Amino acid sequence: MKEQKALEQVRQQIDDIDQQIQQLLNQRTAIAQEVARIKIENGEKTDFYRPDREAMVLRKVMERNQGPLAAKEVARLFREIMSACLAAEKPLQVAYLGPEGSFTQAAAQKHFGGSVELQPVSTIANVFRAVETEHACYGVVPVENSTEGVVSHTLDRFISSPLKINGEVTLPIHHYLLGKAESLEQVTHVYAHPQALAQCRQWLGDQLPNAELIPLNSNSEAARRVAEMGVNTAAIAASTAAEIYGLTVLAHNIEDESDNTTRFLIIGRQDVGPSGVDKTALLVATKNKPGALQSLLTPLAQSGISMTRIESRPSRKGIWEYVFFIDIEGHIGDASVAEALNRLEQESSMFRILGSYPKAVL
Repeated sequence: MKEQKALEQVRQQIDDIDQQIQQLLNQRTAIAQEVARIKIENGEKTDFYRPDREAMVLRKVMERNQGPLAAKEVARLFREIMSACLAAEKPLQVAYLGPEGSFTQAAAQKHFGGSVELQPVSTIANVFRAVETEHACYGVVPVENSTEGVVSHTLDRFISSPLKINGEVTLPIHHYLLGKAESLEQVTHVYAHPQALAQCRQWLGDQLPNAELIPLNSNSEAARRVAEMGVNTAAIAASTAAEIYGLTVLAHNIEDESDNTTRFLIIGRQDVGPSGVDKTALLVATKNKPGALQSLLTPLAQSGISMTRIESRPSRKGIWEYVFFIDIEGHIGDASVAEALNRLEQESSMFRILGSYPKAVL
């Protein structure tokens, strides 16, 4: 009896706190709507999402957290709060590489929260096109995997697209073999995105050495297609795709590397202000002279700016001509970065800033 009374008192405390939380959430939403009203009165017609502001808020949430909830768990809760408040201001449309159930969808939900309007499209090129034509405010595309390296289709689109990088998100990737078979022995055809097939190469060789591997535009498309086929087919996809498409999980975590991670980019039309912890992405080409690449990188080294990644891709403008995708630490608004990039531009035959954006927070 005493124990029951103590539990009732604690539960009443929880109910009281829940009521306070609810009141504060509604207050926060009302203030967010007031922000939207002020912006509209000042003639601002674009979406109200601010990647730099959101990153700063989430970092502050993590810095001031005192537990017992883990800092990242509290930040995820605030991500959802901000997502809901933003939707109350104006719904945000986000295009992603679909169909439903893809890893890119999971990355979009992780970055934007659950209150945005997600639009699945069939190819990476169509994600870019949806944002370019303003059918979506933002797009989410994969850019590199810790096991298999860069996603070349994404980099190649930046060569001709006017879009900018507005953010990044990383996602641990666990692959599942999905199908209708009762055993692996029945599987003769495996469908998946080429990157997924590569990330599971060793497992497939060991467990399904005679199966035909068939590449498709996305893993969720593979799951959708296998759902319409016979028991001899299987798809590599996320576990969520099994429920969406009515498939059975035939094998869990078939990726060859246990820490398999993919990085995704948020693409949009706006410039992003500094958040305090940023990256800048560049697209450059060298002049045709000896030591040209070294000349490109010298201004960065002399300014003490860290280069986190460099990738080369054919320029498509001439045989054996290449462009370089470079990621550096810092924001274009930083004086040292701006000075280094001015010098770098002088050494380049082509120079473009793809965007300065906050580093992934979660």
